Order: sequence, then structure tokens, then C-alpha cells
Amino acid sequence: MTAILPTATPTPADLAALAAKAAIPPLAEGERKTVVAAMSGGVDSAVTALLLRDAGYRVIGITMHLYSGDENGAVACGTGACCGSEGVDDARTICDALGLPFYALNFESHFEKHVIAPFADAYAEGRTPNPCLSCNRHLKFAHLLGRAVAMGADYLATGHYANVRRDADGTHRLFRAADPRKDQSSVLHTFTPQQLSRTLFPLGPLTKPEVRLLARAVGLPVAEKPESMDICFVPDGDYAKIVAAYRPDAFVPGDIVDTRGVVIGRHGGIGHYTVGQRRGVGVAAGERRYVVGLRRETNRVIVGTAQDLLTTALVAEDVGFIAGEAPAEPLAVEAMVRYRSTPAPAILTPGPGRTARLVFPGGLTQPAATPGQAVVFYRGDEVLGGGTIRHVERGDGWIAPEDAGDSAAGTQTAAVAVIAADAITVVGD
Repeated sequence: MTAILPTATPTPADLAALAAKAAIPPLAEGERKTVVAAMSGGVDSAVTALLLRDAGYRVIGITMHLYSGDENGAVACGTGACCGSEGVDDARTICDALGLPFYALNFESHFEKHVIAPFADAYAEGRTPNPCLSCNRHLKFAHLLGRAVAMGADYLATGHYANVRRDADGTHRLFRAADPRKDQSSVLHTFTPQQLSRTLFPLGPLTKPEVRLLARAVGLPVAEKPESMDICFVPDGDYAKIVAAYRPDAFVPGDIVDTRGVVIGRHGGIGHYTVGQRRGVGVAAGERRYVVGLRRETNRVIVGTAQDLLTTALVAEDVGFIAGEAPAEPLAVEAMVRYRSTPAPAILTPGPGRTARLVFPGGLTQPAATPGQAVVFYRGDEVLGGGTIRHVERGDGWIAPEDAGDSAAGTQTAAVAVIAADAITVVGD
């Protein structure tokens, strides 16, 4: 990664060199193409729109209005994040400053259906969801991309940090961003080849400091806007409030047990816990205790030591590959089980019904592989695909899914029943 950051005030040549790094297909002389820029109200999408405009594209700014902050609703606190009212206002201001047309599309019902309700359901079922991935999959790169295509746009562009490469035969492949601190390729693993061919990530070759430098140079009003590290509809961090509004059954008190099944405490609902959690477990002990399993059918929280989190294998469901087809034979990959964690070597074996089993020859400890989270398959810097962790096999053969049953010790599952998801299309449902 080579950053172009002048030590003094950047010259026009410095700024031109930065802009030239952006991943934007060059236009032929006289060529005119239209791109919809997904505007979040932040600096990344603002600079994305700026670079595309300056590259000669006709740019239309669109923001997905995802929630209204209704004081009686579950997301009443969510008005100041990327796609609430404040984000929409900032996106409109950016487009005004850049001289671009701007539209806010109401996606509230889609957001509740595909993101918020499944988020609450997952916690109630003892799984840990990834709402940003669900938003990308079902809204941004399905519904919004579909709208862009219907409007006659050639591309949808976003401010994600990732790279797309087009091979000589027309195949599009997804790779990590140049800036490892900002790489977002793992949350894009659900792409289909068709979606990838119609999507641009101009910021993939740039670093965050370079992006802010470009924003400052043209006086964008969000040049210094801080990044939001919270879930957009849970800006105060109290996700339990959202879960309780949709699934109050997630907060029925129950037993905390050790890995032998011995009751060692009480909990206030499995909605408060996630596998791998250490803080707030609610058990006093001389050694550190971690949540190693959640059993929805018995409403039990299972705690153990760090050694009990050792993962030897996992089964993923809803597995997809960016190439469009699963490999015919077992494949050596590097598997990432938490956002921005270090991928671990694994052997991937495709299974029936869009499932796959991954075996970790060297084991996997922290971060803990967690049912409900994504597992993303890499080959070097290339994203091959991914899926959702269905269950995890620990070092002694103990299985820690939400549905393994109480006598899973020493067993392994030969087949996994899954609910297959529909393949993603360019136009969402």
C-alpha cells in the first residue's frame, strides 16, 4: 500500500495523483455513462461521488432512508446514524455542494423485514447476527442496485473499501482493499457475478487519510465527520432494547451451566449473550469464564474456559461463491470468522443444500467462531465467497450450535438440515 500524502498543502498535481488511483473505469472520448452513488452522509460516499463526477460520469446521489425514528418504534434512537434523518440531511448537503441530483428512497419496510427483525430473531435463537452484511445483501446490492438499473444507470457505486478486478474473459473478482485498516471485502462476500459487474468501489486503492485529504481540498462539509462504529439502528449500543421490542422471549431468565451441565448461576435471558463473550457473564470464578454455547431449547447459557472455545471445524449454511458455482472438490482456503480478524487456514468441503464444512488443521481459538456470524473464504487477497456459521465443533468433538441438543458431547453431525435462501438477484424481492 503506497499512500500519496504530501507533507505540506497538497498541490493540484498531488490531488490529481490521488484521484488517478481511484478504481473508476475510464470513459472514451465523448462517452457518457450514468452511475448511482449510494450516499450515506459520510466522507467515504461523498468522495466516491466527487471522484466519479470529476472522471466524467453523470452521477445521481441516492440515500436509502431506512428508519424514521418513530418515538413509539423499536428504532426510536436511530436518527443520527448513516441512514437515519441526520445521514439523509448530510447526503443532501453533499450532493448540493457537488452539484448532483439527489433522491432519498424510503426503504424502511425492507430494512425492518431483512435487517431489524432477523437481527432480533437471531439473538432470541442464541445466534449472533451481522446486520451490516444483511443490509448490503438484501438492500444495497439488491433493492438499490435494482433501482439503479431500472433508472438506466450503468453502475451503482459505494464508498466501501474493496477492489474489483475484471479478467480478460470478462470475469469479475473481488479482492481486499489497499488499506488493511479499512478493508471491507468480507462484508461483500454475498455478491453474485452479475452484481459485481454492475458495482464500482472507487476507494478500493485509496487509504482513509487520502480520502479525507481529497474531501478537505474541495471543502466538502463532511471532510472531518467522524466514523460511526456502532450498528446504525443501535447508536447507543443497547441492542437488547431492539431485541426486546421484537422478541421479548429472548429475555426469559434461565440457568448458567458449565460444560458438564452443572448449574453455576442464573441469567436474565439468552438475548444478553453471544458465544465468545467474557464480560458480563454473571458467574464469579477464579479463572476467566467465556460463553461457549447458547441453548435456546433449554434456555441455558454454557460457560467454560478459553480452551473450550477451541474450534476444530464448523458447518456453514447459505453458502455462496462469487464465481457462481461451488468447487467440485475440497478446497484449501483461509477462513475469516469475525470482521477484520486474521483468516485461518482451513479445508472447505461443499455439502448439500448450500452448506459447507470447514476443518481447521491448526485449530481456531480467538476470535471465537460464533453461530449466526459470517465465515468468509479467502485465497490470498481474493474473496471466494462465504456463508453463515450454523454450528461449531470444538476440540473434543463437542458441537456448539443452537440446535445440537443436550447430549452432543463426543458426537459429530453427519448431515445438517438447512433453510436454503434464494439466490441473490440484481433486483431484490
